[in-house]
Amino acid sequence: MALLVIASCQLMVVLDITIVNIALPHIQSALDFSTTSLSWVVNAYTLTFGGLLLLGGRAGDILGRRRVFIFGVLLFAFASLLGGFAQNSGQLLGARALQGVGGAIASPTSLALISTTFREGPERNRAFGVFAAVSAGGGAIGLLAGGMLVEWLDWRWVLFVNVPIGLLIVLATPRFIRESERHPGRFDIAGALTSTAGMVLLVYGFIRAAQEGWRDALTLASFAGAVVVLAAFIMIERRSRQPITPLHMFADRNRAGTYGIMLCLAAAIFGMFFFLTLFVQDVLGFSPLAAGLAFLPVSAVIAVGAGLASRFLPVYGPKPFMVVGAILAAAGLAWLTLTDVHSTYAGSVLGPMLVFSLGMGMEFVSLTLMALSNVPTPETGAASGLLNATQQVGGSLGLSILVTMFGTASTNEAKQQVPDFLRQATPAERIRFQQTGQLPKPWSDEILTAGVSAAFIMAAIFTAVAALIALVVIQVRPSDLERLKGGAGPGPI
Repeated sequence: MALLVIASCQLMVVLDITIVNIALPHIQSALDFSTTSLSWVVNAYTLTFGGLLLLGGRAGDILGRRRVFIFGVLLFAFASLLGGFAQNSGQLLGARALQGVGGAIASPTSLALISTTFREGPERNRAFGVFAAVSAGGGAIGLLAGGMLVEWLDWRWVLFVNVPIGLLIVLATPRFIRESERHPGRFDIAGALTSTAGMVLLVYGFIRAAQEGWRDALTLASFAGAVVVLAAFIMIERRSRQPITPLHMFADRNRAGTYGIMLCLAAAIFGMFFFLTLFVQDVLGFSPLAAGLAFLPVSAVIAVGAGLASRFLPVYGPKPFMVVGAILAAAGLAWLTLTDVHSTYAGSVLGPMLVFSLGMGMEFVSLTLMALSNVPTPETGAASGLLNATQQVGGSLGLSILVTMFGTASTNEAKQQVPDFLRQATPAERIRFQQTGQLPKPWSDEILTAGVSAAFIMAAIFTAVAALIALVVIQVRPSDLERLKGGAGPGPI
């Protein structure tokens, strides 16, 4: 029951990233977002989530993980309620950012609760397997749930649905999860604020570049500001007695490699869900419910990959699953680059999606175990927070880079499509184009598809880099295998 409560919280937090994805076309028309600015509906959540995860993990270590867990879930539910009632883009983005704060408090605490609730060895391996499957497969479940809610109710219900789920988790937590031991410490507020601000500036720079170009003054100012603020963050962490990001964790070769792999893979999976959601609805013409059902096989295959990895990790160690998983993900994304306006779901989308999902299922279990292996109990919150932070920051940063690729490629394609449109358009269509600047179908499909294909090329490069890191950096020692089998192994370093 404790695992059910913890996994339910993680499912709610992860599901929220993609449950909103399925509603993006409806949010775009209801609140007047452009295609590139639409990514802020995702990034407003993931940036505050990723930027404050480390602070959330530290809060659990200091104040007690169960107490902090409950507060984070309540805040998340409240922010979801506000988002559901949003009347303009600013209100929605503000609520999404507040959701990220709640998720940043609840998510690392839930992962740390697994480390302190289940014994190291097969029992904890299985728990991590469930947690990793939920983390990876929750995205596809969110797309299905979002499809049903948008189709049968309204896009606002993709946010309202979190309220009853959050309240049930809060009521169940005191019954099934015991409070953890508190560890005295301080909160590194300056580190949390500078890390979040630096990433916001960096992501904004990439999205601004997609809209206004690389020579735009505000684009360049955003990148310059990001460099300054992130440099200040590193200096703060080096001088702090209790930093929000314990830099010594990067001294461990395997852990540093794990964070690098997670950074790359998160960028790929965020991009896959974002762009495929737009493609299947806008180009293939799927309804929200049909789009959600189209992604359902992703959850099943991720669960298969996670199950295989959990079962054979004690025998082979995590490295083979890290390498093979990243290669499979790269192959799936490379396959998706072949999609065009004549593609079909069965012929061009389903196959690469399943290959990608199998690889990601293998990856998430291996990365979770490697990141928390050999970590002292007082630092499990910080270690789990750092893993989650690299996932969310990597997703936000990666998505912004992919949006930039999408924007550049679609702009270039539009320059080729406009003359063809003007030759064939009726006078009414020409007037409408002059008023909106938007091309009708089938020209708009050509532009969107060109941008999506370019984004998948970059996503495939991200996963190829992850495979290279896994192959070169990760080293599994005999003591690590002994620990995975439930043996004592050496103590934490």
